Amino acid sequence: MARTIVITRAAFGIGKATAAIAEARGWQPIRVDLNGGDVEADLGTPQGRSAFVEGVTALVGERLDALIACAGVALPTPLTLQVNYFGAIATLVGMRPLLAKGTSPRAVGISSFASIMQPDSEMVEALLAGDEAVALKVAESKSPAIYYASSKAALARWMRRQAITTNWAGAGILLNGIAPGIIETPMTQPMLADKERRAQLEQQLPMPIGRHGRPEEVAELLLWLASPANSLVLGQVIFIDGGSEATVRGDTVW
Repeated sequence: MARTIVITRAAFGIGKATAAIAEARGWQPIRVDLNGGDVEADLGTPQGRSAFVEGVTALVGERLDALIACAGVALPTPLTLQVNYFGAIATLVGMRPLLAKGTSPRAVGISSFASIMQPDSEMVEALLAGDEAVALKVAESKSPAIYYASSKAALARWMRRQAITTNWAGAGILLNGIAPGIIETPMTQPMLADKERRAQLEQQLPMPIGRHGRPEEVAELLLWLASPANSLVLGQVIFIDGGSEATVRGDTVW
């Protein structure tokens, strides 16, 4: 029986590569994106999140085997918080009842190396509190430069907290996250094309392997975490960054 997997932001970058590889392996990917997906939904809005749940449920019925929450943006606007945190949480929580009825259910969220790059603690706590209106109000007093790192740090902490609870582990659903470094995608392309911004980015994220990552490399890890082959990894945020995190944080964190 084909394994059914929902992948958000499946029209571009990591999500697109993941859906293609999943399909090539005989899985049944349900592609979600703003436009052109099997389900079209704007995860930056409450209405879009509801449309996501309704659309996926209409396609898969009452059960789902795996979910990869890939949708994310890196903009100096509140949309970054709305998509990267509240959209991702709504995606994971909305699919949890279906996953609980799936076969070897797995869920994976996408954090980032940026999550360790000085996220704003007040912003992170506001996000984790779960009130979107309050969090966006807090964001008004913050520099937009902290939105991305803070949203990804909050998501990583939420996944760590939730993965070990009765709702997730207790229901047999293994929830994990990944934290990519510099991956060559449509989102990073403008930064990499600008020599000054590229140099700054590579200084912040040194990659000892000597190159940037490719979407299909990240897809391989995502699909393993979302597969029955992963039977024991739970509550982890795995850095897939060519050595950036180990270089920056050293041997005191593991």
